[in-house]
Amino acid sequence: MAETATRRSVAARSPLRAWAILLVAGISWGATYSLAKLATQDGAEPLGIALWQGLVGAALLGLVETVRRRKLPLDRRHLLFYLVCGFLGTALPSTLYFYAAPHLPAGVLSITLGLTPLLTFAGAVLLKLDRYAPGRLLGVFFGIGAVLMIALPDTSLPERTAAIWVVAALAAALSYTAENLIIAKFRPRSTQSLTLLLGMMTVATAALVPIVLATGSFVPLAWPWGTVEWSIVGMAAINVLSYWLFIYLVGTTGPIFATQMAYVVMVSGVLWGILIFAESHSGWIWGALGVMLAGLALVAPRRQDPGARAQESEAAE
Repeated sequence: MAETATRRSVAARSPLRAWAILLVAGISWGATYSLAKLATQDGAEPLGIALWQGLVGAALLGLVETVRRRKLPLDRRHLLFYLVCGFLGTALPSTLYFYAAPHLPAGVLSITLGLTPLLTFAGAVLLKLDRYAPGRLLGVFFGIGAVLMIALPDTSLPERTAAIWVVAALAAALSYTAENLIIAKFRPRSTQSLTLLLGMMTVATAALVPIVLATGSFVPLAWPWGTVEWSIVGMAAINVLSYWLFIYLVGTTGPIFATQMAYVVMVSGVLWGILIFAESHSGWIWGALGVMLAGLALVAPRRQDPGARAQESEAAE
């Protein structure tokens, strides 16, 4: 606890450092949508890419936890938690995004992810994990409106057939939402966040192995590495690093500041798509980005729960 208090004090005296961490993590995370598009545009199987992302991510986390001398709890409660959250938070949404990536601009993929915190709030209210607030509920409707602006107009997407892949991306956002709610309600509080993430990624990866082998979807990482290989490893490394930085910010600056990373991820996702693929978006897409950002601003918590912050801070240590 003394170390936690010290880290908070340092963060409070270093706002520029906190902002730098938020920007680095958010901008890096936003690049993963373009990396997903790079990995899939040459025909690499989405299931195989999802397997490698989980495998590399679990290996990196395993190395970190070994250095920290943290053991992975393997009792029945933890294993069930790893299985459910690993499926909902890693295996299923990653696969859906990789299937959608060749058919949608990277910027559109990043915008659809913005629906996750909005739906998480709505689900939290229904499950009585959060309090109802009219303004925040309005933010949820803003998010839904942004999705409709992407999917419905004839001129919003490069091809009308791409609308079905917007549905796949939305299903991934719903999967992330379900994971968030399960974590909020059933998370083993005595286990630290990175340890839980290691268990989730390990179990999700193990579950994908027989599916990948049965469907012939394995993606060999040939040497020397090309675009596919570097994209896969890059996505896995960025996901682990950005998630760790997010947890660090929650512990040192609180959840209100840390959740602003969602804005950076969305905007940078659009900009990375423009930079790497020279993507150009219709007015509907830019409008949807603005509406989604407004929705996120409305849903962001107005007050901080000191108890929840302290609990998350301890878990992040």
